[in-house]
Amino acid sequence: MSTAASASARFLVVLDVDSTLIHDEVIELLAEHAGSGELVADITSRAMRGELDFEQSLRERVATLRGLGDDVFGEVAERIRVTDGVPELVEAVHAAGGLVGVVSGGFHELVDGLAEGLGLDRWRANRLEVVGGVLTGVVDGAVVDAAAKEESLRSWAADAGVPLRRTVAIGDGANDLKMMGAAALSVAFCAKPAVRAKANLAVETRDLSQVLPLLGLRG
Repeated sequence: MSTAASASARFLVVLDVDSTLIHDEVIELLAEHAGSGELVADITSRAMRGELDFEQSLRERVATLRGLGDDVFGEVAERIRVTDGVPELVEAVHAAGGLVGVVSGGFHELVDGLAEGLGLDRWRANRLEVVGGVLTGVVDGAVVDAAAKEESLRSWAADAGVPLRRTVAIGDGANDLKMMGAAALSVAFCAKPAVRAKANLAVETRDLSQVLPLLGLRG
């Protein structure tokens, strides 16, 4: 999903969502309502370190949500905390003629509202299957994994007329590495050691406006 496409943009910045655009891991917030919070948090941590296959780990975590009513989305949305500096980052990128996109291993049911509220240009996430107002514990459609994140960056850049040499990827977990590898500039944001080791640059302060000097958008 996205807002209206630009004829041509100067550059593209693509971010991960959970623990990057926002402080939270949304699957963990959902799992708290299902009574599986500790189990899901452990699986999430292992997946982010690259110890587990992301798709398999996501399906295992989503399975624990079976039986939750879809009113849980509204309750969780109220608890999501946007990372410091996000509005400043979006404003500065737009002022410089760039686009901001996010691609998430999380869920459209929560990412859509976030993206619209922050004025993002592109976004993509997983969907949760809901039948009769109840979560089935199944991902609806193909999983947004590391390959899908890379594909999103490449396709959004092509659609906006942005060469890959003017793309930036920001992430924190193993699932972001392919996307970061495809971008001209990769930024590890409060990231796992394996991600910091492979990124071009690292930001250790949980404030995304700290990325702006790296992009030449603030002195």
